[in-house]
Amino acid sequence: MRFTYAEAMTNPEYYVPLAQAAEAAGYSSITVADSIAYPKESDATYPYTPDGNREFLEDKPFIEAFVLSAAILAATTTLRVTPFVVKLPIRPPVLVAKQAASLAALSGNRFGFGVGISPWPDDFEILDVPFEKRGARMDECIDIVRGLCAGGYFEYHGEFYDLPPIKINPVPTEPLPILVGGHSAPALRRAARCDGWMHAGGDGEELDRLLSKLDTLRQEYGTRKDFEVHVISLDGFTVDGVKRLEDKGVTDVIVGFRSPYTRDQDTESLDTKIAHLSKFAERVIAKTS
Repeated sequence: MRFTYAEAMTNPEYYVPLAQAAEAAGYSSITVADSIAYPKESDATYPYTPDGNREFLEDKPFIEAFVLSAAILAATTTLRVTPFVVKLPIRPPVLVAKQAASLAALSGNRFGFGVGISPWPDDFEILDVPFEKRGARMDECIDIVRGLCAGGYFEYHGEFYDLPPIKINPVPTEPLPILVGGHSAPALRRAARCDGWMHAGGDGEELDRLLSKLDTLRQEYGTRKDFEVHVISLDGFTVDGVKRLEDKGVTDVIVGFRSPYTRDQDTESLDTKIAHLSKFAERVIAKTS
């Protein structure tokens, strides 16, 4: 089992020392959150809070996901960065492919590309991308990122994007893992066709249902054997619980030590955060490796 440290919406100066502390403590990766801008007025809701409220995001600091990933990868030697998740279809896919390939190439393949569809029309509107058919657009974006990051000339002729034969250089020396986040049926199907799935949390029964559906889809699509399953679960906080998750096919446990779903600013000190991640590493990671 691998362990991912999750922290977001905190003092931007904390990320690099937290990543270095996580690496030293035995974590395999760290998450990076993605948010472009916060609208003053919006009717949109957040799918992962009970009431759909997203006001907890207002005035919270977000470093752009690729920029923060680069800073962390440059400051570490073994730690992997797994964005959780980059809102892919609001971005131009050729540029994204260049960014992702560059990060993976510079870091020795330590970039696991977590992607998802933004639930908010606002994100599409402010970047001048249609919200309609966003799922189909997402599929084309994944195809383009995967094709360009594989190396060699690649062309694409889809509904939304039409590319002549082009190539980018450098590309990773190993295939770029594309990890899809989301709980919807389309998201699970998309994940099963890619390299991994990222779970956004929930109770144990829901997780079991999602994992069962994912297994069925993976059999249907013939997914690669080294498929990654990244999960947020209370079971991830005990040695016995980690074993249960492992038995279910989970490959990566995502752990954090405070709830981000609050309007209050994060006032925890850097030392406190390091103490939390270090204590977990001693109590769980060291006993499951």
